[in-house]
Amino acid sequence: MQRMLVSFLQLSVCLLLTLAATANAEDKKADPNGTWKWSFTGQNGQARETTMKLKLEGEKLTGTVSGRNGDTAIENANLKGEEISFSVTREFNGNKMTSKYNGKLSGDSIKGKIETERDGEARSRDWEAKREAK
Repeated sequence: MQRMLVSFLQLSVCLLLTLAATANAEDKKADPNGTWKWSFTGQNGQARETTMKLKLEGEKLTGTVSGRNGDTAIENANLKGEEISFSVTREFNGNKMTSKYNGKLSGDSIKGKIETERDGEARSRDWEAKREAK
């Protein structure tokens, strides 16, 4: 009986340690802070470079994304573990266009998709940003 009790206690301690380590790993957020760059090909076939600046303070993620008419603040920003999402709304000739960014942050890289809607048609493209060295 004593042997079963010791085995049960050992199993319980191992289980608690595993649960604590798992909870700790899930709570730890990736580090999005810094300046990120990526390039893409525009509608006219010209390559364009985009710069994004991100800052995480506590639970609040803020930042800007560069564009033809300057920097635009990100909206609806969320960071859960390594998953990052936000949107950018820009205005061209009186028309607003929102791009939704989703990606996975891994070290100095973010890979994901950008989704936009233009003329009622949903569009999606891949993006991969690299963090600039500090």
